[in-house]
Amino acid sequence: MSRQPVHAHPEFRSISAAYRRFGAWATALSVGGFLSYVLLSSFVPGVMNQRLIGHLTLGLLLGLAQFAVMGVTAGLYVRHMRKNFDPIARRLRAQLDDDRAAEQRRAPGRVPAGRRFRTW
Repeated sequence: MSRQPVHAHPEFRSISAAYRRFGAWATALSVGGFLSYVLLSSFVPGVMNQRLIGHLTLGLLLGLAQFAVMGVTAGLYVRHMRKNFDPIARRLRAQLDDDRAAEQRRAPGRVPAGRRFRTW
């Protein structure tokens, strides 16, 4: 990376843009599910009160489905990050570590600028 900040690196910019696109999609899915449930409950209560099986109504089923929507969204997020983002982030971190180590070898008494945060 040769002294350029990590946020100026082309790979970092590409994963940042992809992260924002995926975040917008996941947010639209989650909020859209919740909003449709609220709108159906408010404007077509007769449909939401239809019994399906025993005491289970369509409204209750759709309300419970909100947990499934959130679970699917979270699962897709984790899978997407592991597959598409983590390898690039590890590669960028390794390059940054190599650059910092080379800089320390060139100027051994100098303390590197900025904080160094560790991952969990």
